[in-house]
Amino acid sequence: MNRSESISVTSTAFSFRFTLMARHSRVNSSMMLRLELGIAAAQRTRDLRPAGPMLILVALGAPMLHVLLGLGAALLVGLSAGGAIVLATLAASATYIAAPAAVRLALPNANPGNYLGAALGLTFPFNIIIGISLYAAAARLIY
Repeated sequence: MNRSESISVTSTAFSFRFTLMARHSRVNSSMMLRLELGIAAAQRTRDLRPAGPMLILVALGAPMLHVLLGLGAALLVGLSAGGAIVLATLAASATYIAAPAAVRLALPNANPGNYLGAALGLTFPFNIIIGISLYAAAARLIY
């Protein structure tokens, strides 16, 4: 293993490069990538204003719909309440895990500020701050 590990990520939305001191640091490259994506998302939240309130509504409403689908699927396959919470959280998280890459590939001319800002600037913080507690409460009501 080299003394330093380099990671480069380039897309139409953003470009960055950082170097980790892999041997002398407990921070792995995945954590640094998430940190950098979070910083990029925070910088893109101002790009959401021209898109209007409909984008904000979709960014916060789509995960709720996905949670309902996830909880329904959990009931159908007989998962425990804890399993239902995990599945619901994963279903809600799909909007910021897979969606930006899918939109970038399917709609190359789309404004990356909209889909990255909505996914990482709105949906992700909502899920972390409020969403997971709501999903757990919903699962407890059902189970």
